[in-house]
Amino acid sequence: MADMTPFKTKMPLREPNVRNKDFLEVALGYTPEMAIAEANRCLNCKNSPCVSGCPVNVNIPQFIKKIAEGDFKAAYEVISETSSLPAVCGRVCPQETQCEGKCVRGIKGESVAIGRLERFAADYFLENCEKEIPKIKKNGKKVAIVGGGPSGLTCARDLAKMGYDVTLFEAFHTAGGVLIYGIPEFRLPKEIVKKEINGLKNLGVNIMTDMVIGKVLSVDELTDMGFDAVFIGSGAGLPSFMGIEGEAALGVYSANEFLTRINLMKAYLDDYDTPIKHSKSVAVVGGGNVAMDAARCAKRLGADNVYIIYRRGEDEMPARREEIEHAKEEGIEFKLLCNPVKILSDESNKVKGIKCVKMQLAEADSSGRRRPVPIENSEFTVDVDSVIMAIGTSPNPLIRTTTKGLEANKRGCLVVDENMKTTKEGVYAGGDAVTGSATVILAMGAGKTAAKAIDEYLKSK
Repeated sequence: MADMTPFKTKMPLREPNVRNKDFLEVALGYTPEMAIAEANRCLNCKNSPCVSGCPVNVNIPQFIKKIAEGDFKAAYEVISETSSLPAVCGRVCPQETQCEGKCVRGIKGESVAIGRLERFAADYFLENCEKEIPKIKKNGKKVAIVGGGPSGLTCARDLAKMGYDVTLFEAFHTAGGVLIYGIPEFRLPKEIVKKEINGLKNLGVNIMTDMVIGKVLSVDELTDMGFDAVFIGSGAGLPSFMGIEGEAALGVYSANEFLTRINLMKAYLDDYDTPIKHSKSVAVVGGGNVAMDAARCAKRLGADNVYIIYRRGEDEMPARREEIEHAKEEGIEFKLLCNPVKILSDESNKVKGIKCVKMQLAEADSSGRRRPVPIENSEFTVDVDSVIMAIGTSPNPLIRTTTKGLEANKRGCLVVDENMKTTKEGVYAGGDAVTGSATVILAMGAGKTAAKAIDEYLKSK
């Protein structure tokens, strides 16, 4: 019989005033005893509503049942049947709006901690078990994967397991995409990402780095080289700005640049020669997970004051509740219902402040959220020496402008059908290159859908 305790087993965390000074992981993970206790809260529902909330359809009740039985290796194997990045997803997926949001236990209490259990199973396996390298019979077909982020890694894994000769082309010097350059070490240790990528190499995937497709090679040239199909998972790395006065001042970053310098180029380590400004007061504009990551990184770099400036209220913030709470605990100050109108600079064009206007929420807009409108005569100034814009990204136009027959919408996202097929024969796409900036797990789901479609397409040929 299930344990009817109404609350999740708490995740052990490092102390806020200790962790906000380094980049070590914040959440410490469940012990085996904690994991078994939490797994016993699962009702093992007959219709498994939690599975319908998972973009990659992990058999959630089955892996939780294995944990409850103490068979942690088997739990990981269940997850791995459909998910290529369990240790990653267990840490960064927005479970509260996906699998856990569908959990029956959430009706009268807290849902089962599905994400924490997934992380536990993955960590246990990576630390204690050796992954068997499968013997895969090759089918003689070649597929090129453009981009080494979540969608590309997932598509590459699934195709490799089907017997395809897969080559992944990554623009940076290491694969991983947003998992490497975007999400900070204190949320997602890079050693975990490396282990997941090594698993891909063990399947026979050839990973080629420093390959900017559209510059070094074009998509058309990949097909000329003998690749039977191409998957584009190049992400959305083009940062957005507000277009307000002063954005060209020294000390204004896009969150994309700021986080890439820290995460990929290790600017927080003394033995890396990566320049980044160590500010005293920082304003981060935005309310998503990227804004939380940027703010928490700025605090760890030594800033005395870090402000999140967001034009709506906390209930409307797209960031995960957990990330918001962790940011508050670490001393990040939230200035909500505020919107920047000008960035102030001194005679040397260095940032010295940000002028904002107070906002109020009106009727819902096209996104379904209440529309923020400015309050007259409510301007105020926040003294800062750096501003980080975390208001979204869009796909880089490089690939679509160097590939014949590849259509994109007005936002620059590639146009695909329900099977991730683009308007160009034999070319598929998924992840942020199609949706714009979204979640890791949605990108993975797109990669799985594309792999299945590519397999069917090549078999039909």
